Amino acid sequence: MAFLILPAKQLPVMTEDKRLFLLDAYALIYRAYYAFIKNPRINSKGFNTSAIYGFTNTLLEVLEKEKPTHIAVVFDVGECTVRTDNFPAYKANREATPEDISAAIPFIHKILDGFNIKTMGLAGYEADDLIGTLAKQAEKEGFTTYMMTPDKDYGQLVSENIFMYKPARMGKGVEVMGTPEICARFDIERPEQVIDILGLMGDAVDNIPGVPGVGEKTAIKLIKEFGSVEGLYENTDKLKGKLKEKVEANHAQALMSKNLATIILDCPVQFAAEEYLHEAFNKEALKEVFTELEFKTTAQRLLGETLTQTNAQTALFGEEEPAKKIEFTDISTLEDTEHNYLLLEGEVGVKTLCDILTKAEAFCFDTETTDLDVMQAKIIGLAISTKAKTGYYLNIGLQEIATATKLLAPLKPFFVNAKKTKIAHNLKYDLAILHTYDIKVEHKLFDTMLAHYLLNADERHGMDFLAETYLNYQPQSITELIGKKGKNQLTMDTIEPEKVKEYAAEDADITFQLYELFSAKLKEEGLEELFNTLEMPLVPVLF
Repeated sequence: MAFLILPAKQLPVMTEDKRLFLLDAYALIYRAYYAFIKNPRINSKGFNTSAIYGFTNTLLEVLEKEKPTHIAVVFDVGECTVRTDNFPAYKANREATPEDISAAIPFIHKILDGFNIKTMGLAGYEADDLIGTLAKQAEKEGFTTYMMTPDKDYGQLVSENIFMYKPARMGKGVEVMGTPEICARFDIERPEQVIDILGLMGDAVDNIPGVPGVGEKTAIKLIKEFGSVEGLYENTDKLKGKLKEKVEANHAQALMSKNLATIILDCPVQFAAEEYLHEAFNKEALKEVFTELEFKTTAQRLLGETLTQTNAQTALFGEEEPAKKIEFTDISTLEDTEHNYLLLEGEVGVKTLCDILTKAEAFCFDTETTDLDVMQAKIIGLAISTKAKTGYYLNIGLQEIATATKLLAPLKPFFVNAKKTKIAHNLKYDLAILHTYDIKVEHKLFDTMLAHYLLNADERHGMDFLAETYLNYQPQSITELIGKKGKNQLTMDTIEPEKVKEYAAEDADITFQLYELFSAKLKEEGLEELFNTLEMPLVPVLF
């Protein structure tokens, strides 16, 4: 997995390819930090690199997927702004910046410098003010601008040539929102009406008071009917009951809240296209910072080399000790991890699996098939793991369904054994495949994907991501086995079984390790009963 990149919507290439990406630095940094909050990335020096790692991946996603012609990262500078001058309580309830984020900022600046990406900030103004000002200026110069942020406030800025680019979240890909999407999201006629909605409903995060008792639904309803906050107060006689009382009693506060929610579009900055050009990165500078952070995998993927570091220490009289070469091991792979994966064939292989499953209290299974579509897929192999670093791959090959069903029949009792826990990642798919071969999977079930959703809904749930995040391990990519998508891509049944064995058994092994980790975490966090009594019983129903 190259940078934890999820499939993103490829943006259209404009006739004049002038595409500017403006990244809201702290919004993305906080998002990255909290994505790893339960499983922070700590390097060998004890330094928390979560915010840096996540932000770097987000940046790489944009650079690799979208290939912007121009780009900048915009930071908030200082706490006092024109808004706090008018309303001292603005953002007053925000907690202090976590120390790990503060410590990460200098490294993020180093990485951005290494990428030759412009950074900017301006005292007295927030990042969204600068981004809004620059986006509107760039639009006049023929640019299509993408404001990269998860912050809904930016919806007020979208236009024919200005879009919100919301990062991937909860397993979903990137969301690009223009005027139609924002208007549909808030049920409004014009994007600027987002300001009116925010003015009425307020914002607890930024401590914008709004009108007490008016939430998003009511705010949308009022703006849809009256067009704006001002329009509302020209027609309060049309309101009734408590709502009328609340609105009329907070006239000044509503106008002030709308003002606080309005992104400033005339900051004292000037867009100069040549300063925002996306240029080639500085390999040596990135190598230096990645070495310091111990980002081995990122360096290998981006720079094409393995990091090493010289550990030199000045002795008492100024002499240096001999240089010591250190290989970073921040993440493991199949090549550098001890494992025992066994290839099994035919009836003898099935008997071996029966002997193994007889002794196991829990086992992970993973089907290898010819297609991702369960209606088209045929099974070519079955991987099993009953303990970490161990796996078995039963090679079935491409056979008629009746033949494969007869071969697998001796395994059927293990999948319905009420005393054994059956584990899989995205269990629903494997249930469907085995059903075709007359194998039912019942009683104690454990889906690692669903378990992780309960533990951390905001993170991605793919096995590769979970392996890297929780096990510090990078599984073999499917493209290494069958090639990239296209007419030359192979199918699993054409790959020699010995190679498929390594890939398939690894999947089962990693999933079993995730099961051991997640089952303990579910218990620790009091989610075990919810998982076992609601989530897992629903899987067969959905199947």
